[in-house]
Amino acid sequence: MTTIPGLRTTLAGRRALVTGSTSGIGRSIATALAREGATVVVTGRHQEGGAAVVHTIRTAGGAGHFVRADLAEGGRAATRLAQEAATAAGGPIDLLVNNAALLIPAQSLTDVDEQLADLALAVNVKAPVLLTAALAPAMAQAGGGAVVNVGSISGAVGAAVSALYGATKAALHSLTASWAAELAPQGIRVNAVLPGPTMTDENAAFHDMLHKYTATTPAGRPGTAADIADAVVFLAGDRASHIHGVTLPVDGGYLATR
Repeated sequence: MTTIPGLRTTLAGRRALVTGSTSGIGRSIATALAREGATVVVTGRHQEGGAAVVHTIRTAGGAGHFVRADLAEGGRAATRLAQEAATAAGGPIDLLVNNAALLIPAQSLTDVDEQLADLALAVNVKAPVLLTAALAPAMAQAGGGAVVNVGSISGAVGAAVSALYGATKAALHSLTASWAAELAPQGIRVNAVLPGPTMTDENAAFHDMLHKYTATTPAGRPGTAADIADAVVFLAGDRASHIHGVTLPVDGGYLATR
């Protein structure tokens, strides 16, 4: 069982919702935010995974709750999640991390069918739009907050067999800039992190490939889920109070050298 060493209080009093946080990068983000003192609502499709993340948070002395949601279901799912998350957290959500995403295997343009295109847009673009819209009014009324979108370097560079995924992430990067301009007067900061090749428990079979792929980057290694989580924690907190609308690569220098 993993634990959360060194419980701190930099986000004490904050109520966070992290989508897609039952595994992978989302799980690391949820536990990192809890480590900093936030009350964290874990959400995703899988009850068992969500319960495990909450158990990890609580065992380490943090505050965590699980709300099941499938954001591919559209507007009703987003509205329901916004309401249930606030109830679980004990008040308005003031920190939203839009992390949930449909990961699309490499494939050529001609292999993309309408069903896959609709699902990718629903999860990677439509869900963040609807959920952010559902949470922003209460967030503003409560005095403001922060939104951190989890984009991808795939949305910043072209790749022959990942056009659909890259397009959805590029859309999220664009939304980040637009929301930053729109929501700042309401006290809401919006930023994004852009993971590069990142090792997680779920992609363990590809770790050797990731090491080879990143050997020539400045960092010389793939990222870890903790690397991404640390960047999210920074952008969520008061130390980033003058940062609005950035898309921050957390990629070991991959984009800088391309």
